[in-house]
Amino acid sequence: MHDFDWSNGYASHRSPVFARNVVSTSHPLAAQAGLRMLQAGGNAVDAAIATAAMMTIVEPCSNGLGSDAFCILWDGRQLHGLNASGCAPAAWTPDYFRQRHGADARTPPKRGWDSATVPGAVSAWMALSARFGKLPFADLLAPAIETAERGYAVPVIIQQKWANAAALPELTTQPGFAEAFLPHGRAPAVGERFAFAAAARTLRLIAGSRGEAFYRGEVAEAIAAHARAHGGAMTAADLATYQPEWVTPISRDYRGHTLHEIPPNGQGIAALIALGILEKFDIAALPRDGVASQHLQIEAMKLAFADVYRHVAEPRSMRLTPAQMLDDGYLAERARLIDPSKAQNYGPGHLPQGGTIYLTAADAGGMMVSFIQSNYMGFGSGVVVPGYGVSLQNRGHGFTLNPASDNLVAPGKRPFHTIIPAFLTKDGAPVMSYGVMGGDMQPQGHMQTLVRMLDYHQNPQAACDAPRWRYFGGTVNAEDGFPAATAQGLRDLGHRVEAFADSYQDYGAGQFIWRLGDPAVEGYAAASDPRRDGQAAGY
Repeated sequence: MHDFDWSNGYASHRSPVFARNVVSTSHPLAAQAGLRMLQAGGNAVDAAIATAAMMTIVEPCSNGLGSDAFCILWDGRQLHGLNASGCAPAAWTPDYFRQRHGADARTPPKRGWDSATVPGAVSAWMALSARFGKLPFADLLAPAIETAERGYAVPVIIQQKWANAAALPELTTQPGFAEAFLPHGRAPAVGERFAFAAAARTLRLIAGSRGEAFYRGEVAEAIAAHARAHGGAMTAADLATYQPEWVTPISRDYRGHTLHEIPPNGQGIAALIALGILEKFDIAALPRDGVASQHLQIEAMKLAFADVYRHVAEPRSMRLTPAQMLDDGYLAERARLIDPSKAQNYGPGHLPQGGTIYLTAADAGGMMVSFIQSNYMGFGSGVVVPGYGVSLQNRGHGFTLNPASDNLVAPGKRPFHTIIPAFLTKDGAPVMSYGVMGGDMQPQGHMQTLVRMLDYHQNPQAACDAPRWRYFGGTVNAEDGFPAATAQGLRDLGHRVEAFADSYQDYGAGQFIWRLGDPAVEGYAAASDPRRDGQAAGY
């Protein structure tokens, strides 16, 4: 292979993709897998499942067969939500972790078997196919199986994330990781072929059993045996009893539209809170990339996170309801705390007590799917089941061991989750399926891109391409290309604006499908984030 310099060095420009059937995600082969289902007579759900399965193979640094998933879909008449995030093993209690990881442990560990909850993504594929799919389930996994067996050339951005992970002993020492993801003792190079025969084997077992083998058959037995061999608590019974949950999305109106998110245990409510606060201001009257507009958005996001990090957990454990957190009077009260002339630090309000992949697909029949799937923190737990290629997420790290928290770990409980699909409607009709992956960047990306589209009328691709900021831990990180004068103006207001060097999550990566009218006539406009290797593809 020629010794290319794979860095670009030039500003890249993408145009929206217009089509009646479209898939958008962060790897072209996955988008093409979904398109293949649509061309075979399948619908957007079939396309989404095929795309999700392919993504476990072609972007393993972000997701795998041991991922969790969430989905919001428009079936042609109404919205449906699916929560396929995993539950804690039956043995998990605060004492379990303190005995194993020390009396001063504050959370379950970041890596290893004690960070992995029961994986839910495969159950999402099963549930979506059974309820809404058209094509045989096995057909949907065929492209992923073929690619896992044949191999593919590793693209530029995925390779960077892969190589960065391969430098972390906390990952490379986990059981099964090196065997699966360090061929030749290292991460693959850009353009180098990577094949994943073990994952192909599992995909065949999933395809042949409509997923049953993963939760109650050969794969489940292999997962449980690997856990036993390495001190993990997950059992065959934990896998066999797991079920995803159909849920009603929560929503908030903004500028004549309605944004829908999956309810807690996810953080989608943060985007709704922030937009509910921003709606009290005339954002459109302010310069789009100017200090005043960006300051208000940052302050609204800070207020949202203050409540979300305090109150959000699995719903049955929350002392507040989403409706209470989204109460218009309460959000107006929170909005009044914002001072346009200075940055502030906020605590949670006094309410009445009561490393991810994203894809979206839409078809000419009007079905639209917003789907997100993740291992978390880049390669998740680091644990990979040998011979089966199941790389497990580390969502258990999202629990706390603080007995005063609603998010306290408990058997069978779901942890606080970062991954969130989004959906936009207007007067009850579908408008856009979208998402922005990247840890706590996700609700920030939901808000920033939606403000650009609804307040400033930027098209989805332009809103996706625009430079972003990220608020985390008291610091505002400004992306390359963010106006220098605006960054300085934010500093003058008291914001701590700094460079951001996180090689995995960075500023998120979005995928967007906007309905133009009758999907069989006008179709859709789709966008894909240039921060990843992906594409929007349609016909």
